[in-house]
Amino acid sequence: MFKSVLVANRGEIACRVFRTAKRMGIRTVAVYSEADAGAPHVREADEAVLIGPAPARESYLDGAKVLAAAKTTGAEAIHPGYGFLSENADFAEAVAAAGLIWIGPDPKSIRAMGLKDAAKQLMIEAGVPVTPGYQGADQSEETLTAEAARIGYPVLIKAVAGGGGKGMKRVDDPADFAAGLASAKREGAAAFGDDRVLIERYITRPRHIEVQVFGDRHGNVVHLYERDCSLQRRHQKVIEEAPAPGMSDAVRAAVTDAAIKAARAVDYVGAGTIEFIADASDGLKANGVWFMEMNTRLQVEHPVTESVTGVDLVEWQFRVAAGEPIPLQQDEIRLNGWAMEARLYAEDPANGFLPSIGRLEHFVLPEDIRVDTGVEQGGEVSQFYDPMIAKLIVHEDTREAAAARLAEAAGEVEVWPVRTNAGFLKRCLEHPRFVAGDVDTGFIAAEEEVLQSPASDEAALAALTLIAEAALDDGAVRADPFSPWVGQPGLSYGMRLNAAPRSTVWARMDGAALSGEVEPASAGWRGPDGTMAGVGFDQVQVGDRLFGYQALDDGFILFVDGEARRVTPWRAATGGAGVAASDGALRAPMPGKIVAAPVEAGATVTKGQTVVVLEAMKMEHALTAPFDGLVESVAAVGDQVAEAAVLAVVKAPE
Repeated sequence: MFKSVLVANRGEIACRVFRTAKRMGIRTVAVYSEADAGAPHVREADEAVLIGPAPARESYLDGAKVLAAAKTTGAEAIHPGYGFLSENADFAEAVAAAGLIWIGPDPKSIRAMGLKDAAKQLMIEAGVPVTPGYQGADQSEETLTAEAARIGYPVLIKAVAGGGGKGMKRVDDPADFAAGLASAKREGAAAFGDDRVLIERYITRPRHIEVQVFGDRHGNVVHLYERDCSLQRRHQKVIEEAPAPGMSDAVRAAVTDAAIKAARAVDYVGAGTIEFIADASDGLKANGVWFMEMNTRLQVEHPVTESVTGVDLVEWQFRVAAGEPIPLQQDEIRLNGWAMEARLYAEDPANGFLPSIGRLEHFVLPEDIRVDTGVEQGGEVSQFYDPMIAKLIVHEDTREAAAARLAEAAGEVEVWPVRTNAGFLKRCLEHPRFVAGDVDTGFIAAEEEVLQSPASDEAALAALTLIAEAALDDGAVRADPFSPWVGQPGLSYGMRLNAAPRSTVWARMDGAALSGEVEPASAGWRGPDGTMAGVGFDQVQVGDRLFGYQALDDGFILFVDGEARRVTPWRAATGGAGVAASDGALRAPMPGKIVAAPVEAGATVTKGQTVVVLEAMKMEHALTAPFDGLVESVAAVGDQVAEAAVLAVVKAPE
């Protein structure tokens, strides 16, 4: 076994690999960019090396700098994590050429499975069923358009070097094919340096099922059963589970056998995942599952497989890379219970799921489940990297218990002022269709209106009232007509004859008006210093529920079921922020680069028509016209823009 390992990655996966390395007595080396100088993965390593500025292309994607760091620190092996250089065959070769151990598959296997078109052809030759489609060399728009018509709409355009939903576009109407193709090519070129695409038939009720495989240099290949990753948003996985719901022994045997065939076809060594698409229109069937792609690395969702098999996949990676055989035979790998993982993203579901960046002034995660994270309170969510900030993982005896516990855990998340999808995750996990196992990749889109709308919560309003009671009792809010909280015009406040004092408190919670009568003597809450004064944090209990509370200078944040609800006094509340759509200004929701401007100044547009496309956080975001009108101005393609910058102005007709 090697004695030291450098992890060529950042965030939660770097921290995850370090945990196993330290347990095995292996010295750890971190690399980091200038933006990550204070990140947990840097502090947790035995040694850390700065490799460049914040942009990934100048740091984490620069293989020469990573190799130089390994040489400087005396690292014997390199673990790539996922993303960045993990599926870069040239880098894997460079690692071996430098005399280091590459903790991953052979470069030839990476190349064989790295391009989706070539991989599909290889799978056909190996007898693995594949989705009908086109993966030819002719990339002309005319040929691709004709092939899409032959396959039949809807179709899925996919970057051949893609992954993580990047460079992937669903097209339902032939009239939209050219625009979808152009966008997929741009994303493929930007994310992977390759704008080639393939086209597949789009399965209308698809399930995403994948099989964890493992190979060694002694000719052994095993599977560690399947995972279901069907709960997705824009082709990005949101919740993963193992085993897959509704999986029969016959279908499991068919899909795992196909996965083993796929791995053997490329002489696979190490951890990999064979991804399949299944037609869920009439339940899972052995002849209704097709090969989609292979990920030649450790997956983000590997903890659910670890939970149900009891296997440390990173330890297996280390042992196989060191030349050892796989520790277990196939008949020794057993399924135990049910595991689920939810990806906690720094994004705002109420604002189109746009990434939310900034300082994590308040960051609290559940303590009694497995949590993989690479950020901490006081840290920054950067514009330069993926917005996933944690993974919440549970393991229970049954699927129902796992879903309930994970929903509870998502509701315990407290993050401010960065927004997260925690409340959205909780609503997904509690949705009757999900609980029943009735899921497919279109679930979130079909139920989006319900999933994005937090329900009115009487317990949350009761918590607000208790906080107000404590505020009055402590004297931080005085019952006088000039208080921003108490005694609004037309409302009673103050003393009562033969009864305790009572006041009516008015406030806004996320802009919605709230009011309630409070009696200071009944308060059972105190802040950390015994008063409401100053900025601090504590919890308030209503019945058997605890609500997190973060005081602010102009109000407070009440954490309710994973949501950060901002509470402000009635007269202090603005009822919202930002520029109204009626002014016609399209502003950048975050820093980024203009990659397309389909219309020019002077053009006439209709409401909802794309005016400008911003690339940020590795994805494209289309800004559309808020109403019919005339484009007065539009930013130039290639411009780097700051958050809130005006990218275009649409003028309403006179």
